Amino acid sequence: LLDFPLPSVLRIGDCQLQTHCRIQKCTTDFVALTSHLNSALDGFDLEFCKALRAYSACTYRNSKVCRGNLVYHSAVLGISDLMSQRNCSKDGPTSSTNPEVTHDPCHYSARVGAREQRGGEQLSPPTYLFCGLFGDPHLRTFKDHFQTCKVEGAWPLIDNNYLSVQVTNVPVVPGSSATATNKITIIFKSYQDCTDQKVYQAVTDDLPAAFVDGTTSGGDGNTRSLQIVERVSGKYVEMHARYMGTTVYVRQLGRYLTLAIRMPQELAMAYEESQDLQLCVNGCPSGEHIDASGYPPPPPGG
Repeated sequence: LLDFPLPSVLRIGDCQLQTHCRIQKCTTDFVALTSHLNSALDGFDLEFCKALRAYSACTYRNSKVCRGNLVYHSAVLGISDLMSQRNCSKDGPTSSTNPEVTHDPCHYSARVGAREQRGGEQLSPPTYLFCGLFGDPHLRTFKDHFQTCKVEGAWPLIDNNYLSVQVTNVPVVPGSSATATNKITIIFKSYQDCTDQKVYQAVTDDLPAAFVDGTTSGGDGNTRSLQIVERVSGKYVEMHARYMGTTVYVRQLGRYLTLAIRMPQELAMAYEESQDLQLCVNGCPSGEHIDASGYPPPPPGG
């Protein structure tokens, strides 16, 4: 996602804001317009510069009432720095901050921003969770717990209302409990008009840059609500599902596959009770844990 630092105004407490200075509104509008953008995709610079110009115009409208406000001046300097870094011209089209205009059901961040503005709440960026599986195998859960697990065979990493991810692990060395991933299956479930169901599958030495149906995107080709981007041919792909604010990273390292996922908390936790076996959510079952030697830990009292 965005790989630049936002102005420090985003990190300064509301206690510094003056009563009539609306710099916080300018900033949250900018976040809503840019948090879904991905610098790796085409059109990023155009949209980002439009949002920056809108941000700049908002600060200008507040220049008198915000005079002397440290947060305001920090934002102005931050905007100038970002415009220089991205080679944005001061003149040109701007993004609309009207939520009725910017609302796009296939843009997760814009959708959340429009929902919160209509509800009269203060807009804030969504909370994102991260899960990863790599090595033999090491697991980082959505709760930032780190485990080493056996989990031989097929296991669900994620199984919620939006996304399913299953990995298949095989023994690394005969006789050892250590396993590594040689197959990954990802199902992006259909969502409104943003995408039909799409299935991606990778196995060792076959890391395609397309879904199993041969396509590289889902939904309307103009919106790019779901897209595969190949970073290194046959070795590294990314899947950007902007309709749910989610990015999936799949790599081959040596003979085995690794996987990482970044997903909004509210979507990652949207699942039924019957879907509770998810390694990313609840970690590995206790009987699947292994210690540093590569063998299951002894039973209590053993």
